[in-house]
Amino acid sequence: MDEKTRSAILKKAKEEPFAEKFGLQFIEVQDGYAKVTMIFTPDMENIFGMAHGGAIFSLIDAAFEIASNSHGTMAVALNMNINYLASPQKGALLTAEAREINRTKKTAAYDIRATDDSGRLLASCQSLVYRLDKPLPF
Repeated sequence: MDEKTRSAILKKAKEEPFAEKFGLQFIEVQDGYAKVTMIFTPDMENIFGMAHGGAIFSLIDAAFEIASNSHGTMAVALNMNINYLASPQKGALLTAEAREINRTKKTAAYDIRATDDSGRLLASCQSLVYRLDKPLPF
């Protein structure tokens, strides 16, 4: 991946209001790969005081967004299938890593895993994008 594309994607991701709201940190981006982190804060709790599935999904979705657009062309989600496996401790650093497992001219598939700071698997996600024949607009 060229440095111009990497810088543009990271700059745009950091400016995204949703990313700011969740405190998402974009740690790494390579062709077909992204690593994103966030802290599990009290405002991310569900009615049981555990991590809300939407918070974990948001972390996974952010990694998916960055990895799938890392080739410099627009990609939009077609499907995301997530399995929630565990809930993190309050205050834990959560990490999502998205890895491209297949790419064609029109689609790409990703394996995305969310873990806590002890390495415990919290969620696993299989995702698919449609690859538009358009360069990134930024």
